Amino acid sequence: MIVAAGQPAPDFTLRTEEGQSFTREQLLGRTTVLVFYPFAFSPVCTSQLSVYNDLLEDFSARGATLYGVSCDASPSQIAFKQQLGVDIEQLSDFEPKGAACRAFGVYHEGGFPQRARVIVDPDGTVRWSHQADSPGDLPGANLIFDAL
Repeated sequence: MIVAAGQPAPDFTLRTEEGQSFTREQLLGRTTVLVFYPFAFSPVCTSQLSVYNDLLEDFSARGATLYGVSCDASPSQIAFKQQLGVDIEQLSDFEPKGAACRAFGVYHEGGFPQRARVIVDPDGTVRWSHQADSPGDLPGANLIFDAL
């Protein structure tokens, strides 16, 4: 079950595009939107990140930083980002596969994250979370904006 609003964000370690650790501590001091998506280069994920990228200025105007999170290896995420021409920084949950996704309650036993979004407040508390009914659903950004 996805981490609920009002709970502290779990401890986790993801990898940035540069291979650096990204942990719960990097969430502190700012509002963060973690966008969990199943697979780089899949049609729905491509559409989702393209839509969110078009709205990055709107997210920023609301004080939110957006990150894409998948279980893909960083080189795949970088290629995906470059092919799409998006600016959303990617975080990899490749090794140990799905550990952060499990911590957030969004890991699908098929080996990928469910399509989910989690907003974490500057104090490290989950403000809002939502998991799509199906990994094939394309979630719009309106629910995120409403929660911000």
